[in-house]
Amino acid sequence: VNLRPGELLAHDSSVLGYLESASLMSGTLESLSGLGEDGSSVGSDSEINGLVIRRTDKYGFLGGTQYSEASEKEIRVDVARQREMKWLDMFSSWDKWILRRFQKVKLRCRKGIPSSLRAKAWQLLSNSSELLESNQGKFEELEREQGDPKWLDIIEKDLHRQFPFHEMFAARGGHGQQDLYRILKAYTIYRPDEGYCQAQAPVAAVLLMHMPAEQAFWCLVQICEKYLPGYYSAGLEAIQLDGEIFFSLLRRVCPMAYRHLKKFKIDPILYMTEWFMCIFSRTLPWSCVLRVWDMFFCEGVKVVFRVGLVLLKQMLGSVDKLREVQGMYETMERLRNIPTDTVKEDLLIQEVISLPVTESLIERECNIQVRKWRESRGELTHQPSRRLHGTRAIFEYKRRAASISSGGSFSFLGAPVPPPGPLRASSNLIHFTTANKQDIPLLGRHAGFIYCRLSFIDVCLCVYVPL
Repeated sequence: VNLRPGELLAHDSSVLGYLESASLMSGTLESLSGLGEDGSSVGSDSEINGLVIRRTDKYGFLGGTQYSEASEKEIRVDVARQREMKWLDMFSSWDKWILRRFQKVKLRCRKGIPSSLRAKAWQLLSNSSELLESNQGKFEELEREQGDPKWLDIIEKDLHRQFPFHEMFAARGGHGQQDLYRILKAYTIYRPDEGYCQAQAPVAAVLLMHMPAEQAFWCLVQICEKYLPGYYSAGLEAIQLDGEIFFSLLRRVCPMAYRHLKKFKIDPILYMTEWFMCIFSRTLPWSCVLRVWDMFFCEGVKVVFRVGLVLLKQMLGSVDKLREVQGMYETMERLRNIPTDTVKEDLLIQEVISLPVTESLIERECNIQVRKWRESRGELTHQPSRRLHGTRAIFEYKRRAASISSGGSFSFLGAPVPPPGPLRASSNLIHFTTANKQDIPLLGRHAGFIYCRLSFIDVCLCVYVPL
């Protein structure tokens, strides 16, 4: 069927109603008749029961609040090709770059990963590519298993709510929804103790927009287990704890926003749950989502904290802004429905990069909030594994684990270390809660790592102290 730009043919008017109702449930209600005219392609799922919908934007969106106009700035072709070549060079010797030139890797992630290489980059940054290699055939094995009907029923109902305006997920029963079902079902079988959490669906959907189902599955595993452990477990204790950490950091970063939220008793869990658990995939303009995810895979959860803090600064950080939200209801509406046209990509990323919220600050605040939690509520029901702050931490964790499992010594940048003693073998990280850094006897220092020997432990420790 030949259509003029922006034209709709509806052989079945109920389809339009379906798309609108689906978008309403996902919080992205927008009339399809108001879509723009420019786009890059029409995907296979853009024809639904005889309804042909106009062209997509360059990210695959047919409309909705995350649709990108063609007026969006474009990178020059020669600059894009140059960036691609730099990334391909890093891919060819990835471990060396992480070991010796990680700051350059981080800088390039902050500039934005080339769209043509984003899938491979995310898999290398998260180490999910190695997880896939070491688990050949596992995904197919999980697919063949029956699965818990309780989870499968909920997953089935959630499929059409994930990015209903994206060409990959617009068609009920289309290839995008089928692959999303495969991934989410496989995870419930892979981690039956966790099962399924609805916030996993948009995260998995974003991954599917960039890579095949099996690769997306192992990337999701790394997000759930290494980057955001405990976020999707029953009780959501980890996200509640991070809410308290976030609110405490807000007090440092933007006292005005902190006082306003405290005045109206607006708990962090009321607005930051979707931000954090979905990694802003349902909140920001799509170009911003991709930039945030590029940095998140490289630097870890501190990026999520920073983005949330920057958004609150932008929305509630001045007297003029607070005049617009003079009550609890108005404030909640603003936080839950951030106008995407007010979020400028370059400004957001620059503020996120410059915000002085470090890994060590987050961990220190985490220790404080865990202590308060225990005093007021008792022990945490779920004890998730320690989260790893991005690529460098995952890389070092992998090397330590390989050394311990082989029974050999672990060395970093050529520094010899004796075989692991009982403490190192049973702990991923050692916190110095009472000693000052200057009191620890140093053997050497390199790139944020401190080598020290403790007199009361017959072992040499490599302790990561973020600079």
